[in-house]
Amino acid sequence: MNTNFHTIDMETWPRSHTYNYFTKTVSTLIYSINVTVDITILRNALKSKGLKFFPTYLYLVTRAIGRHQEFLMSIQNDVLGYWDYRTPFYPVFHKESKTITFLWTEYDDDFKVFYRSYISDMKQYGKDYSIMLSKGAPPSNNYIISCVPWFSFNGLSMQLQNAKNYYAPIFESGGFTETNGTIMMPLSITVNHAAVDGYHIKVLLEELQWTITHPEEWIK
Repeated sequence: MNTNFHTIDMETWPRSHTYNYFTKTVSTLIYSINVTVDITILRNALKSKGLKFFPTYLYLVTRAIGRHQEFLMSIQNDVLGYWDYRTPFYPVFHKESKTITFLWTEYDDDFKVFYRSYISDMKQYGKDYSIMLSKGAPPSNNYIISCVPWFSFNGLSMQLQNAKNYYAPIFESGGFTETNGTIMMPLSITVNHAAVDGYHIKVLLEELQWTITHPEEWIK
């Protein structure tokens, strides 16, 4: 897939006054929201098909944010705009050295295409921990998405330095908890308030939860 950068017209953009407030008056306001997501149906569907959870998680989050301009915003050449979609940029944990490196996989709307690309990237680059970016630097439309599977959490807050022009969201999931057959996953979402309000996160989470509970719609 090819992504384009679309310039925002500040004269006609309905949210320009909010953006100007958070970039000029407040300077920078980064905040995190922590939620728990019911992944019971998804986990069962993936197990029945022998599919991995992590690349599916990458796909679903990337798909969801790709439908909302607020999560696609960026500054390019000092101009505010937004991408057609984002590229997931994620850490790879190396059991032998207990270290991480970073990898990215080009997004595709087709789940099977994206899943195969992830498997291919992991096979080619995933075992190399001698260099931080074995595949090279990610494209400009990247966003950070990660998982700490060793424990669950009630809250997680990202402390970003020099983040004035950083508008990509950051997603961090945690270890699953199961109670009476219901599997829950903690999820932290960190955003720049100049780009994203709480309402936008609410809409995103509703869409994400729907796709998680309706895997038959995208697993073909």
